[in-house]
Order: sequence, then structure tokens, then C-alpha cells
Amino acid sequence: MILSYPSERIARKKLEELRRRIKEKETILVAFSGGVDSGFLLSVAHEAQAENVLAVTIDSELFPKRELEHVKGFLNHAGIAYKIVPSYPLRNENFAMNPYNRCYYCKKFFSQILKAVAAEEGITTIAEGVTLSDFDEYRPGIAASEEEGIWHPMAEVGITKPEVRQMAKEMGLPFWDKPSNSCLATRIEYGERITADKLEMIAAAENFLMDNNSFRQVRVRLHRGAIARIEVDKHELKRFFNTETRDNIVKGLKKLGFNYVSIDLEGYRSGSMGENSKHQAPNYKYGHSENY
Repeated sequence: MILSYPSERIARKKLEELRRRIKEKETILVAFSGGVDSGFLLSVAHEAQAENVLAVTIDSELFPKRELEHVKGFLNHAGIAYKIVPSYPLRNENFAMNPYNRCYYCKKFFSQILKAVAAEEGITTIAEGVTLSDFDEYRPGIAASEEEGIWHPMAEVGITKPEVRQMAKEMGLPFWDKPSNSCLATRIEYGERITADKLEMIAAAENFLMDNNSFRQVRVRLHRGAIARIEVDKHELKRFFNTETRDNIVKGLKKLGFNYVSIDLEGYRSGSMGENSKHQAPNYKYGHSENY
């Protein structure tokens, strides 16, 4: 995507303001998931504060192992100080029961872990890569992190997800076009208990689709009755019309424990598990974001 001049100028002002606000902090811990948003924030923070920045990645059953390897590879290559902290969110019954606001309980738990690391390291500010675009979706986890005092600098200055990718590309960051990802719990139908076995089955299915079938953007949604609903980018849907490919995928996923295998003809979209819910997202807004 090539930004028009006014958009490019606005994005540049937002980036300058982001850097300015980060430089005002004494020390900063950045929650790094390995995704584009948190990676961009971490890169800008490291550029602005260097040795005063610590990246923290929380490793749990919810975090795909292939992502953890990508995280370590990037951090080591970039020379950024980091910690990988193990956690066990499935021990939290409120989360494991998988209510519609499960992300609130998860983010509350993770935020408290980040605060403990920050206290141990003597770090004054904890930041995560929430963008302005995230407030257009139902994200109860944002409320939990705000309650715990986590800073969302990109949302404050009005940076959107498309702008993050564009700026990351212009900065030469290797992950600028990386497919979006999220914790494995987002693949499980609300009300269906989250277990380690289900998470492992989902991760194995997505790895199979990416490694054995070369799909790039993949979600395997788990519905009651061990039904797999596969989402891929719309331009890749046509590949399922190949009988050999389709039969190979069905066979592979059934071998992993799925009883039925289906293809979502709408293709991949973020938050599809909540599309039919009657719940509505809280209306969060940051003041002054329009100034940048």
C-alpha cells in the first residue's frame, strides 16, 4: 500500500509523537507477542531508548510454539534485551470456562505478570502494542490491561493497524507483512471449555495447513462436536476445489482428532467467533488522537 501525501504526512507526525512520548519514559517494558503491532512498538522503543527497554514475552499453552521460535530469533538478531516468562492461564477457572469475556481474565492475569517483572527489574512503564483499530472490535482485554496501568502509546497517538504495517515496511522491519495471529483460545467456541488438549489439536491442525499445504493465513476454529471450521485468505479458498488437496486436509485433521472438517467460505477474518453474539464491545475512546 502506498500512502497518499496527506496520509503519509499524518502518519509521520504520529510516529514522531510516538517516539517523543517513549523518550519521556525513564525505562520501559514492552509486551512482545511476536506480532506486527507489538514488534513495531518494540522496535520504535528500542530505537528511542536502547538499553532502557526490555521485551517480555509470556509463554503459555495459548502461545503457538512456532511463534515462540520466531520471537527468540527476532530478539536475538535485533540485540534487544528480553525475558521469556512461563505462565499457566488454564489454572484460572474463570478463563478456562471460556465465557464471552474470557480475554478480560487472561489479560488481567498477564498484566499482573508483566507488573511483577517490571517491579523486579525496576522498570517504570509497561507498554503493549494496542492500536486505534483495536477499539473497533470487541476487546475486553484492553479494559483489563488499562485497569492494571498498562500503557497503550500507539492508540494514544491514533496509529491504526494499516499504518503500523506501512511504517514497519518503511523502517525495513522484516515482519511488516507477517500474517496476523492471536492466542489459540480465540479458536475455541465460546462456552466450550478451554483445555490443553484442544489447544494442542488446534495448533497441530494449523501447523499442518501451513507446513504441509502452504497456506499462509490460517485459523482452525473449534466448534462443539469437534468440528473444525477452517478460515484462510479469500484468494486461497480456490485451492479447496482441488480434490486431492481437500482430501489430504480432511484426512490430516481427522487424524488429529476432529470429527468433521468444514471450510468457511467467507474466508479469514479477525474475531469471527463473536460475530453472532449479542454482546457489544465497550465504547473506548482516546482523547486527542485526532490531533496526530
